[in-house]
Amino acid sequence: MKLHTIETGHFKLDGGAMFGVVPKTLWNKLNPADENNMISLAMRCLLIEDGKRLILIDNGIGNKQDAKFFSYYYLHGEATLDASLKAAGFSKNDITDMVLTHLHFDHCGGSIEWNTDRTAYSTAFPNATYWIGAEHWNDATKPNPREQASFLKENILPIQESGQLKLVKPGDSIYENMELRFSNGHTQGMMHPLIHYKGYKILYLADMIPTQAHIPVPYVMGYDVRPLDTMSEKTAILNEAAADEKMLLFFEHDPQHEACTVAHTEKGIRSKSLVGINDL
Repeated sequence: MKLHTIETGHFKLDGGAMFGVVPKTLWNKLNPADENNMISLAMRCLLIEDGKRLILIDNGIGNKQDAKFFSYYYLHGEATLDASLKAAGFSKNDITDMVLTHLHFDHCGGSIEWNTDRTAYSTAFPNATYWIGAEHWNDATKPNPREQASFLKENILPIQESGQLKLVKPGDSIYENMELRFSNGHTQGMMHPLIHYKGYKILYLADMIPTQAHIPVPYVMGYDVRPLDTMSEKTAILNEAAADEKMLLFFEHDPQHEACTVAHTEKGIRSKSLVGINDL
């Protein structure tokens, strides 16, 4: 078994939205904003290589939207999904399992692409099973007004139409070295793979704790549908990780850092050691 970090590029979101009620005087020290109050964020995914299984967790924003859509998010950086897979020795055709934490466009946009003459959509991973939480799928296909702009039907419905969709629920198993956890604060039924690797437990946080800067419990995104639930879910995860020095928190959106351990401090639970997955 081997893990590969898959960088798919960076984008920008409003810093105030990313940090909710936290004042800019605090969060701007952690992730400085540009002249438009936008902050740079990664779209970092994780690839699990194990024998004939090649499991990708999330896939970034994709490239099928139009220029107007992308102009809102200031895509930047050299990394792409295809280039990162190639650097690991693989292509999209090699992926056997596509695990989607949730269906917001910056996590699943790479799931679907145009066909060669741009007349229809097809799955970007033709040989993969697409694993999505059943409860989340129901919410994403019947979105509430708060999240509607993040659930793009062209990222979602073609998965079902392809016949490659597999819905999972708590207690189900995708892979023997992976547990599935779920949370409801950011969006209903967001999935968090917990991967057992070289004696470590690596928790893929998705948008529960998107960056290292969001570790303090009150640092909750304005995008969350139930921010108080996010705080409760974060508290439980942070206490678990602080009690287990072999538990790593993996950040999908941190612009620099892949993962860390945490520990109790006089200010609460904070980052202890930064970790690169390839260094394990």
